Amino acid sequence: MKATDQGEQGSFQEKKSKKSIEIIFKDWKIISKTMNVTDSMKVGAFPTVEQLVARASTTRRPWLVPGLTQAAVPVPPEAAGRRVPDLLTITPDIKIFGGSSHQDLSQEIAHHLGLELCRLVTKKFSDQETCVEMVKSKRGEDVYTVQSSCGHTSDSLMELLIMINTCKITSAHWVTAVIPCFPYAWQGKKDKSRAPITAKLVADMLSVAGADHIIPMGLHASQIQGLFCIPVDHVHAEPAVLKCIRESIPEWRNYTVVSPDRCPWGAKRVTSITDRSNVDFALIHKEQKKANDVDLRVLVGALRDRVAILMDDMADTCGTICHAADKLLSAGATRVYSILTRGISSGPAIPRINSACFEAVVVTNITPQEEKMKHCSKTQVIDISMILAKAIRRTHNGESVSYLFSHVPL
Repeated sequence: MKATDQGEQGSFQEKKSKKSIEIIFKDWKIISKTMNVTDSMKVGAFPTVEQLVARASTTRRPWLVPGLTQAAVPVPPEAAGRRVPDLLTITPDIKIFGGSSHQDLSQEIAHHLGLELCRLVTKKFSDQETCVEMVKSKRGEDVYTVQSSCGHTSDSLMELLIMINTCKITSAHWVTAVIPCFPYAWQGKKDKSRAPITAKLVADMLSVAGADHIIPMGLHASQIQGLFCIPVDHVHAEPAVLKCIRESIPEWRNYTVVSPDRCPWGAKRVTSITDRSNVDFALIHKEQKKANDVDLRVLVGALRDRVAILMDDMADTCGTICHAADKLLSAGATRVYSILTRGISSGPAIPRINSACFEAVVVTNITPQEEKMKHCSKTQVIDISMILAKAIRRTHNGESVSYLFSHVPL
């Protein structure tokens, strides 16, 4: 009986502690709206969690939990001493599950949110069937599944679908699929007769599996959002890219951003950078007769005695950007850099980059880059885990995600 009583008492204290954290968040959201607080404000200007608990318990909203006092509900150890918002990391009702495609990115996202990555067991049977087991309970929780499409794309997609469906049938309250690298994004339109629109099929599969919300990053074409019948918050890497340009390229005021493709979304992506930094824009008219076989035509824009930055959302075999780099150098560019949102770099990509005239090839860590960096000294990586963590935190708290379109989270 004593053991049972102690267990019940511990469970009761845990519930009260969780309720105090909920008050912190509700109280903070009122303060942030009243003061027009933004993420760019200095963390040191905000009260500590202990101070906010005391304020919520005694003055602001004591009616939420009758009889609640700071003494009755102590501040949880993981919250002690933290200032609000310190990424608002106390998120007890969020569960983060990371797929096997990119565990390091999932760990970084969970770290920025102040959470532990929930245990996930992924295995394959002898016939190569994928099996996913989620150890932690998800009942009534908001669940975020993080899975990139890299390596074996179809296996990664199937694993994501199983994760989502497992969460849904085990009574998760809300399931959000965080997909830094969206699978089959290149097949988002019917560009010839009898061609499939596989991205639409993927969107339907995610919805049927049970996803309530999708957070992709750097879609190949923004129109892919329209293929879904559920909410999509498309986040961008451009703010982090612009920050990287200004900090890493000495002559960034004398550069020209070049799109290696004439497609509308490629040009739009580049102009979003040039408009913010007030620099020149150029593009290369490309004609691709078949997959991974590129015939470059003409450069539109002046590159004489300027630094050229090739910017693209995705590079697979890197044939396009390597041919484009040679074109820019022959047009008079002094140096050539490349910035890629998704540096897949499969097949002959690494040897091509090593032999190309790039000063550096900058990629995000949407896909794993450790092995590629070992074989290519020109590769540099931008960390975008903070952007995804902020997107998760903002959607969970009912805040606008559009702030991240123009600001780099600290």
